[in-house]
Amino acid sequence: MSRRPVLILVVAALLIAAAGGGYLVRDRVGRGRAAPAATTPQSAAGIALAESLQTGFVDVAQQVRPAVVHLGTIQRAKPRRGPNMPQGNDDPFFRDFFNQFFGSEGPDSRSEFRRPGLGSGVIIDKRGLVLTNFHVVKGADEILIRLSDKREYRGQILGTDPKTDLAVVRFQPDHELTVATLGNSDALRVGEWAIAIGNPFGLDQTVTVGVISATGRSDVGIATYENFIQTDASINPGNSGGPLVNLKGQVIGVNTAIVAAGQGIGFAIPINMVKRVVEQLVDKGKVVRGWLGVALQPLSPDLAQSLGLEGTSGAVVGSTITGSPAAQAGLQQGDVIVAYDKVPVEDYRHVQRLVAETRVGKSVSLQIVRKKQKMDVAVTIAEVPDETGRRPGAPPKP
Repeated sequence: MSRRPVLILVVAALLIAAAGGGYLVRDRVGRGRAAPAATTPQSAAGIALAESLQTGFVDVAQQVRPAVVHLGTIQRAKPRRGPNMPQGNDDPFFRDFFNQFFGSEGPDSRSEFRRPGLGSGVIIDKRGLVLTNFHVVKGADEILIRLSDKREYRGQILGTDPKTDLAVVRFQPDHELTVATLGNSDALRVGEWAIAIGNPFGLDQTVTVGVISATGRSDVGIATYENFIQTDASINPGNSGGPLVNLKGQVIGVNTAIVAAGQGIGFAIPINMVKRVVEQLVDKGKVVRGWLGVALQPLSPDLAQSLGLEGTSGAVVGSTITGSPAAQAGLQQGDVIVAYDKVPVEDYRHVQRLVAETRVGKSVSLQIVRKKQKMDVAVTIAEVPDETGRRPGAPPKP
């Protein structure tokens, strides 16, 4: 056989062997490669749930954001005047040195500082009523309200309540306004979704999401009457006065403060407390609160045990004010208030809030424990007296 046919046969054999090896390798690799995972009914349901929740957040943002406003404030203040430059000294170098460290050399300087402030608010009435925090507008000489569509208006304070850190500001609208819907904060449950909307650091219309971390927080040290909602929805400087909203798009609280030393700890005033305050601010420009005239103390475990009480729910009467409703009703030092108008008392701050929210002139029943005996005492709530003479820093008595 000649060399050429032999060479052709060898090449053909090599080609067949290479092709067979390729098919073999492809088969081995193909077997080792996982096939694309098919979408299971469970994973499809999870995706649908996530998309539904996402749609809920988007819908709430679109619904509520037009009712959230940017509140800018200006405080005007004249600078503190330094000492006058010594007379008879006309040295320009000395004059420049003196002015650099002590300000204007002349006693008639009329310059003033303009200190800007920033906060949020939410429109609660088509007449142009905006709900915000008292600390946002405190001391403001000018208030600028900027809507979500960038229109700007001059605002005017209608009423304030420092004891709950709330304020109502009014402006004159020239078009139809979007008004926020107020919900029911008493129905809140820990773990529910919470959405904060506001202008942190001047970033208008910012939306953050979290949950209700706790309710009924007191002893925070922000206001006289505290019953805060705690949330981990991100709240930052500039968010104050903005709404905390549920998944229905209802305002459930007014964002007020954060714990500076922590992360994810913010507080909002419950909207049910807000409603009671705002109603009076709009009608009267101030808040009239009920007064019992009693100094209250926490119920310690030892005292509760000595009185035969289970737990420490209640408030101990420390003293009564002469001529007050409490004194007239016969309350005595050492009495423990365990129920207020048939509402079980949690602690002394709870009594403080209940009394403050009671209509002046209303007769309520107090259930007390005196010397291990339970009894009911009727008392007529009076109006809080003028506190201008009260010692600064002294806690108010309910």
